[in-house]
Amino acid sequence: MKRVIAVAVLMMGVAGMPAYAADENNVAAGLTAAGAPLGLHGVDPVAFIDIGNRVEGSAKYTAVHNGVAYYFQNEENKAKFEKSAKKYTPQNGGFCTFGVSVGKKFDGDPQYADVVDGKLYVFLNEDIYKEYQKNPKKTISTAKKQWKKIEHTAATAL
Repeated sequence: MKRVIAVAVLMMGVAGMPAYAADENNVAAGLTAAGAPLGLHGVDPVAFIDIGNRVEGSAKYTAVHNGVAYYFQNEENKAKFEKSAKKYTPQNGGFCTFGVSVGKKFDGDPQYADVVDGKLYVFLNEDIYKEYQKNPKKTISTAKKQWKKIEHTAATAL
């Protein structure tokens, strides 16, 4: 009986914890050495936004924000991120912006990305990215509205 109560108490504690990254962020399966799943496919978001380069980060320079681990090219980029994480995290939780605009959560591949007004938007693949380029303002605007509706919904439920 004591064991059942102990398990119930532990489960209540877990149930009350925030579920960062579970539904709100596009992350890799499994955990990094930092104990959180990897976001943005390991690409350095600071390098993307500040210098416009898609640069692979290193696990040596890892920061965790809202339950998601991000890799950086160097300590300087990691420090910038830690100071202003909201500025550097990808929009729509790192899900494909075009997908979000139609109410879906598709993988966001940083190989297909755009920085608009200092914000990073990622896309599923080249074809989707080309479709987005036909009307980026409309896609981003629609995605912002849709994200408010689907942010806390599992991708599999959409």
